[in-house]
Amino acid sequence: MPDPGAQPRFCQEMEEFRGIWHGQQAFFPVYGPKYGGGLGTYPYQSRPMAVYAEAVQKTFFCWGGTTKQSDPNTRCWDFVQDALLQMVAVFDHKTGTCSKPVCVFDKWCADPHDNPALQIDPDGYLWLFSPSHGEWTTRSFIHRSRSPYDITDWVTVSDRSLFAYPQPWHDPEWGWMFLHTEYHCGRGLRFKKSKDGVNWEPSVPVADFEQGHYQVSWFDPEHRILATAFDMHPEQGGLDARTNLYFLQSGNGGSSWTTAGGIPVSLPVLDQHSACLVYPYQQEGLLVYLRDVKYTHDGRPVILFVTSKGFEPGPRNGPHTWRVAVWTGETWSIREAFVSDNNYDHGELWIEEDEWRMIGPTGRGPQPWNPGGEVELWSSRNEGMTWKRVKTLTSGSLYNHTFCRIPYRAQPEFAVFWADGDARYPSSSHLYSCTAHGDRVRRLTPDRL
Repeated sequence: MPDPGAQPRFCQEMEEFRGIWHGQQAFFPVYGPKYGGGLGTYPYQSRPMAVYAEAVQKTFFCWGGTTKQSDPNTRCWDFVQDALLQMVAVFDHKTGTCSKPVCVFDKWCADPHDNPALQIDPDGYLWLFSPSHGEWTTRSFIHRSRSPYDITDWVTVSDRSLFAYPQPWHDPEWGWMFLHTEYHCGRGLRFKKSKDGVNWEPSVPVADFEQGHYQVSWFDPEHRILATAFDMHPEQGGLDARTNLYFLQSGNGGSSWTTAGGIPVSLPVLDQHSACLVYPYQQEGLLVYLRDVKYTHDGRPVILFVTSKGFEPGPRNGPHTWRVAVWTGETWSIREAFVSDNNYDHGELWIEEDEWRMIGPTGRGPQPWNPGGEVELWSSRNEGMTWKRVKTLTSGSLYNHTFCRIPYRAQPEFAVFWADGDARYPSSSHLYSCTAHGDRVRRLTPDRL
């Protein structure tokens, strides 16, 4: 494996699991910022943030950390400027313990949109993709661990081309498949490939109409299918009017793309009425907030998303309805699941043959109508037709729990991890994990002291 670069700015062990606090845009009366809180595991468009490695029986995970904790006595979030650190750590499934967290490098900004994504190649090298929130922020980076399965020493692979919302996937035959966003007169979805992660082919536009898109993607290694589900940001309203639901998949590493039903779709998609449209929510006046896309055991895609009436926090834009779009083999079947109280309540799907689960902050939290809340476990045993709240995993919390993330190739002992934080004002932020059935919730601490 070639050594593509020198050491990044620094690799440093830290003594605590700290997440970054952030408040976004205007401060609304009563409900605070458009979204805010402990955003260490934000945004949902950066994925995966954790990967399980069977060879060493460890889950490697990343998040956005910080040099300090926000002062809870500061009641004005506009001036909070915590430094964003690109953090990694390891959970050892054999011992049930966490490593000390390691700061790979300082991102030189305070924007959690620049939180990283993490992936592992077949040789065990860890790859950290650190994005840029548009052309007005710091550069984008790709780092690789100097040794397999080692988080303590990293080399810089790239610090040139800008990318946002990284979603890197890998197949032993096809190599790297990298879905991301480019900010250029909107948010265009892009895709590019590489055999070695160092030399990349030019990016290919995937979708680029109206004011752009957000996406969630997934690579199913069993069926060897790469999928992306995305929305549309209309000319009138932009991202605050995000709507519609689209889906594309590729069974050949991104060389060609089709609908779920196998209809070929030429890239880029330039028409909101494309064959890859799943449902036109704009016609119903509903916004779409993407959560996840996965595949069933027999290779059918499932999309998890939330719909609401508007972007501002508060009850008047409810209900915030969670839905699953399920490909039946002939058509998309859209099924209502449950409700929560904010557009940015985020959880992801764990799909087994006889049960689908979702662990996320759907319970009313200490900062109601803001992102997150108390974490709950939902279950469906009929492919999303009906859902049951199985248990509440957190209660009596001081802050809202936010952005629950499932590792790639997740294992039951470390099935979901997330951060917490006051959703309206600056606060400290800690990280948590839980088991696949919610039997145990732990606040993450370095067990190797």
